[in-house]
Amino acid sequence: MNKNFFIIGATLGGLAVAIGAYGAHGGAKYMTAETTITFAKAVKYQMHHALALLIVALAYLQFPKQKKLLTFSGYSFLAGILLFSGSLYLIVFAKIPMGYVTPLGGILFMFGWILLAFAAFKDKK
Repeated sequence: MNKNFFIIGATLGGLAVAIGAYGAHGGAKYMTAETTITFAKAVKYQMHHALALLIVALAYLQFPKQKKLLTFSGYSFLAGILLFSGSLYLIVFAKIPMGYVTPLGGILFMFGWILLAFAAFKDKK
């Protein structure tokens, strides 16, 4: 198992819970109805892809010959979280327009899932 992806995934999952709690309580007063939807989307995608990092870490055990693909998959998920969720957090709290950063994060999420599936497909077990 790739310990680093496991640790990062677990940490980002815990942060998603903490950030979500902040948004539901203390941060709610700074958000409009529209930014609340954007914020919820950021937290949801962060949590989903934190769990994806845990899956990647466990996939190292199942598909040990596919370390390179799994590593690229994990980094795609991590970069996707930073760009997708991170840009949405900046839009909500700092009012910074992020242009094409958010969609790039979404593309990285898709790429990570494709790489994860390809690692399993390519394995000769």
